[in-house]
Amino acid sequence: MSIDAISGNIDVRGVGNASAVSHLVYSISNLHFKESGLINFVLFIDDKEIDSIPLYIRKS
Repeated sequence: MSIDAISGNIDVRGVGNASAVSHLVYSISNLHFKESGLINFVLFIDDKEIDSIPLYIRKS
C-alpha cells in the first residue's frame, strides 16, 4: 500500500544559538488496513529517509 507523498516547505528559525522546534500534524482519513501486522510511515526530508514510525495493527 502506498500513499501519495506530501511535499512542501517549512522555515524553522531559532533566535541566536537557541534551538527551534516545529510540530507538523497530518490527518489521513478513510485509511483502512485489511490485515493485521506492521505498517511503517517513512519520513523523508530533502529526499533523504530520516526515520520511520511503526504502527502495529492487531485484530480486534
